[in-house]
Amino acid sequence: MVYELIGYAASALVVVSLAMTSILKLRVIGLAASITFLAYSLLIEAYPIAVTNVIVAVIHGWSLFRLRRKDEIFSVLEVAPSSKYLEYFCRFHEDEIQKFIPDWQYRPEEDQLSVFVLRDLVPAGLLIGVPSGDRQLEIRLDFVIPQYRDFRIGRFVYSKASGIFDEVAADRAVAVAGTPEHARYLERMGYRPCPGPGGRFAFDLTELRDAR
Repeated sequence: MVYELIGYAASALVVVSLAMTSILKLRVIGLAASITFLAYSLLIEAYPIAVTNVIVAVIHGWSLFRLRRKDEIFSVLEVAPSSKYLEYFCRFHEDEIQKFIPDWQYRPEEDQLSVFVLRDLVPAGLLIGVPSGDRQLEIRLDFVIPQYRDFRIGRFVYSKASGIFDEVAADRAVAVAGTPEHARYLERMGYRPCPGPGGRFAFDLTELRDAR
């Protein structure tokens, strides 16, 4: 019975890995699945299956190593609020954005900051902010397409290397967490909860400028 449970667990991990949109998560869960299947096959003395899963585990492990060691190039591309590509990008990913910001709708404003984050020249993320007075920048959208959600883009955006906030007349960025997952992401990026209700978080932009 225990052996069967291990086999079912391995099968479940394979299914979960195939459902992942993030390449990193797919490889990590796939590696766990192959290791679990390896243990199961050894327990039931199915050695051809064991050999197969050793090979699969090596492939997943090597792919993870390459993902972690790959020298990626991050860059930013600011676009006008009236950009047709910006509108298309937002509408194409609207359903995915609403998983984190349920009331999100594409409403461009004349004074908004619209910056695509390019990962190896692929538009992988988008930051939209609007000045809201008191030297604040209201972050309306901080979005990364599913296959690139490994926090590298977020760490680049909120680092001195991006230079996104250098010319912004604001001392802090403010964002409202649409979901608990969104709140965890903001905290991981360095935001701190604001006092009071509303799920507001703030990021000190002056620290980025002082670090340059």
